[in-house]
Amino acid sequence: MIVRRRHHWLRMLFVWNGSVLRQILPRLVVVILISFLAVAGHLWLHSQRFTLNPTPFSLLGITLAIFLGFRNSTSYERYAEGRQLWGQLIIAARSLLRQAATLTIPPLTSTEQARLATRLVELATELKDQLRRSDRARDATLPKVAPSARPSSSRHVLAVAEDLAALRREGRLEPLLVPAMEANLDRIAAVIGGCERIAGTPIPYTYSVMLHRTVYIYCMLLPFGLVGGLELLTPLITAFIAYTFMALEATASELEDPFGLDANDLPLDALTRTLERSLLDMAGVEELPPELEPDANYILT
Repeated sequence: MIVRRRHHWLRMLFVWNGSVLRQILPRLVVVILISFLAVAGHLWLHSQRFTLNPTPFSLLGITLAIFLGFRNSTSYERYAEGRQLWGQLIIAARSLLRQAATLTIPPLTSTEQARLATRLVELATELKDQLRRSDRARDATLPKVAPSARPSSSRHVLAVAEDLAALRREGRLEPLLVPAMEANLDRIAAVIGGCERIAGTPIPYTYSVMLHRTVYIYCMLLPFGLVGGLELLTPLITAFIAYTFMALEATASELEDPFGLDANDLPLDALTRTLERSLLDMAGVEELPPELEPDANYILT
């Protein structure tokens, strides 16, 4: 996720870090070069001018804008739902720890609270790695575990449920209070299922390929449709239109998988750290891990 303060409107025009311009710039340069070739051919090949009627480009441009708007809306819905699911995970984990710490008789000791908090943090960390199809080699704060020996996020839910069952067998948890705690475990399990659904069900590939091809073919042919009326202004106008369409397509591609490591994806590392800090603080741990900050490019992972 890109995290930076909002600039003055004029300065926003020249923002580099945090925009998709870096990603699409090579492709944009190709389109601009084609525009110059179209202008050169129009000015110097007087006897054999190669120009296209601009009317089809106007109609296709409107249709393409509608499809890109739909694609971006669909991708953002997946992004927003992913963020809501992780918000629900944080709320449910906090509620579960609070219930376990205050409703047991006698109340959980600091060591027991820290143990439960660690289990919940491990659950969130494993879910993050599962969604990103990564390991924890980058995270120096977590123990290194072989992938084959690591329990899944669902297995962590079962481990927490087994801890609650042990408290009940010991007579430290009233049977009437169990449904309330089970409800939070059900919410956590629903979050895991929702995240797996988003990560495992991408937008149909054929739709993405069709839209991608249409955008780039349209942008490459556009100079030949504009050069007859714009002439020397063709590269400027073509670059502006191509930037708009290419940037929308690139942004939609990033948001399609909100759990990845692209610049505009959800900051799962930061969300997991937020959960860890809050749970350990509730458990009475004094030395909390530091909050994660954006890097030099204003990207928070």
